[in-house]
Amino acid sequence: MPSYLPDLAGIGVLTRMYPPSLVDAVVAECGRTERRRRLLPARLVVYFLLAMALFSPAPYLEVMRHLVEGLRWAGLWGSWHPPSKAAIFRARQRLGVEPMAALFHHCACPLATETMAGAFWRGHRLMALDGSYLDIADTQANAKEFTRPGTGRGEGTGSYPQVLVVVLVEYGTHAVVDAALGSRNNGELRLAQDLMGAVGPGMLVLGDRNLPSSAMVRSVVATGAQVCFRVKAGRHLPVLEQLKDGSWRSELLTCEDWAAGRDPVPIRAVRYRLSDPGRPSVEEDYLLLTTLLDPRAAPAAELAALYGQRWEAEGVLDEIKTHQRGARTVLVSKDPAGIRQEIYAHLLVHYALRAQIAQALGEDAEELGCNRGSFTTALRAARRTVTSTPGLFSP
Repeated sequence: MPSYLPDLAGIGVLTRMYPPSLVDAVVAECGRTERRRRLLPARLVVYFLLAMALFSPAPYLEVMRHLVEGLRWAGLWGSWHPPSKAAIFRARQRLGVEPMAALFHHCACPLATETMAGAFWRGHRLMALDGSYLDIADTQANAKEFTRPGTGRGEGTGSYPQVLVVVLVEYGTHAVVDAALGSRNNGELRLAQDLMGAVGPGMLVLGDRNLPSSAMVRSVVATGAQVCFRVKAGRHLPVLEQLKDGSWRSELLTCEDWAAGRDPVPIRAVRYRLSDPGRPSVEEDYLLLTTLLDPRAAPAAELAALYGQRWEAEGVLDEIKTHQRGARTVLVSKDPAGIRQEIYAHLLVHYALRAQIAQALGEDAEELGCNRGSFTTALRAARRTVTSTPGLFSP
C-alpha cells in the first residue's frame, strides 16, 4: 500500500493538462517545495485549488472529498483522513499566489491552427482584450486591497469589494491566454498594458471603448501586432485623407505625446451605424480606429463586421463568471492572496476545458470553430472524471 496517499490524489481530466511533474516543477521554481512531508503538500494544494474552481461553489471539505474519493474506491485510503478546514487554509497560505500564477503563465498560449474557422482573418490571429469585475468576500483586507464599487445613487459603496480581471482571449478557441488582476483603481487600460507580453506579430487585437489611448495603441504596435479598437462616437479623429471605402487616414497625438516629442501614431478610422433588431427605431453610431492602414488589405465593411465578433470575449468572461464559478457567487477567500489564488485556479480550469474542446473537435473545428463547442458540457464532463474514476498517479 502506498505510504503517502496525498501524492495519489487526482482531478481527472485536468490532471492530464497539469501533470504532477509540471506542478512539482512550478512549485520548486517558486521556492514552495516542502522541507518535510505534510498532510497537505504543495502539489495537493494546487490540485485542491483547481478542484475548488471546478466544483465551485462547493465548500472546502466537499471539494477535498471529491479530490481524494478515488483513493477510497481503489482501496488505498488506509489511515489517511481529509484535513480540516483550518489546515487547508494554512496550506493555502504556505503555497502563496506565485505557483498558481506561474502554472497559468507557463501553460496558457494560443491554441488555434490556421485552418480553424473563426480564428484568423486575412492572415491575422484574432485576439480580444476585455475586463470584468468579480465580487469577493467582504473583509477589511479585501476591501483595502481591491476597493468597493460605488452604488451610483449617492448611497455610499457597494456591498462587496471587487477585483478587476482583464483578459486576452483568442477568438477561435475562447482560450484565455493571459490575464492581469488588480483593484478597481487600477483601471482596465492600466491592467491591459500588463498583457503585452502575450501579444505578438501576426495578431489583430480588438478592444472596446475603454482601451483606445495613444499609449495602448503604441504598446500593441510595439509587439508587432495590429489593433482594431472602438472609440467613442463623438471623438475627433482628424481627416488626413478620405478613402474610397468610406474610411479615412488619421493620427493619434495626445498632449503628453507632443510634450515628450513623440511622433503621431498613424491610424485609419471607420465609422458606421447599427440598428438594434429588438428596437428597430434605435440606431447607434460606431467609430473604430485601426493600425491596418491599407483599405485593400482591410476593407472598412469587413472591419465593421469583424468588430461585432468582439462580444466573443464577453462570452468567455460569462463562461467563467456564470457557468464555472456560479451565478452570483462570491469568491470566498478572506485575504487578497487567497483571492488571487482562486482567480488563477478558475483561469487554469477554463483554459484546460477550452483546450479539451479544441482537441475533441479535431478536424470539425475547421468548419465549426472551437468556440462553438459547448463549454457547459465540457464542464460537466470534467466534473464526472473526478467523481467517477480514481484518476490516480504515481508519487
